[in-house]
Amino acid sequence: MSDGGDSGARTDAGRREPSGGLAVAAGDSILPPRRPGPAPWRAPARETERRARRREERAPLGFVPLAAVADVFLTLPLVALLVRAPCGSLPGDLTSPGVLTALRLSLVCSVGALGLSLVFGVPLAWLLARVPFPGRNVVRALVLLPMVLPPVVGGVALLLAFGRNGIAGQWLDSLFGVTLPFTTLGAMLAETFVAMPFLVITVEAGIRAMDRRYEDAAATLGAGRGRIFRRVTLPLIAPALAAGSALSWARALGEFGATITFAGNMPGKTQTMPLAVYLALQNDAGAAITLSLIMLAISLAVLVGLRGHWFPRR
Repeated sequence: MSDGGDSGARTDAGRREPSGGLAVAAGDSILPPRRPGPAPWRAPARETERRARRREERAPLGFVPLAAVADVFLTLPLVALLVRAPCGSLPGDLTSPGVLTALRLSLVCSVGALGLSLVFGVPLAWLLARVPFPGRNVVRALVLLPMVLPPVVGGVALLLAFGRNGIAGQWLDSLFGVTLPFTTLGAMLAETFVAMPFLVITVEAGIRAMDRRYEDAAATLGAGRGRIFRRVTLPLIAPALAAGSALSWARALGEFGATITFAGNMPGKTQTMPLAVYLALQNDAGAAITLSLIMLAISLAVLVGLRGHWFPRR
């Protein structure tokens, strides 16, 4: 039979010619080929956005010299500390018994203060973030007050509260025989007083910012409150908890005023690194610079580690 009933005739290379006369080979696309890159009509919009961003990033008139002065003002003392460092006696100063004792005591007291801040500060941050109760703003203000309170005033307040004749100290002394002032435990308590607010405010912000739907989903699956907190809440606030812990530990390590007022400056017992720097500055400037360099290195390491929690990565 003839192939005249077909809609089109076959050609040589497997090409079929429809009745309309248009030949379409196998694999040909009837859509126009896509051009690489953005669509032509998007280019002007992106160029406009790029120019607007450049205008926003330009500093206002006079900001550059003012920022340069501020940067020099904040950096010059640190540079002077590095330049005046006694390089010849630096190894001997770092390994001297007084420096090692002060460093060991500082680490013990600061880690103890961090432990107390975690044990008591995390529940306090959770309550401030989740539980509405009368006077919550007042409680938060009182909790954060040591952050702006002069450290010496904090030391005096600790003496009036936990001294032998203090409000709580007299009961501790008479009932349990515990004396806190001028002891290592007292130095740890003074550092906790000034360091815990940094942990509380950071963890509270993390709890407020987390997505509560994960906790709700765990509750619908039958998990209890404690299990939800351990398995869901803690992993979600882990970055905030780490940042608050680092800030709290660094603040405890550098505490001076409350410690010397409440715990004194006894070598091997309450003399932490900041107190050793103050004492060494009066007798041996080289040792004071060495101790200051140690504190500078620790503080710089903490700030470098926390940069990702403060500023978004671009």
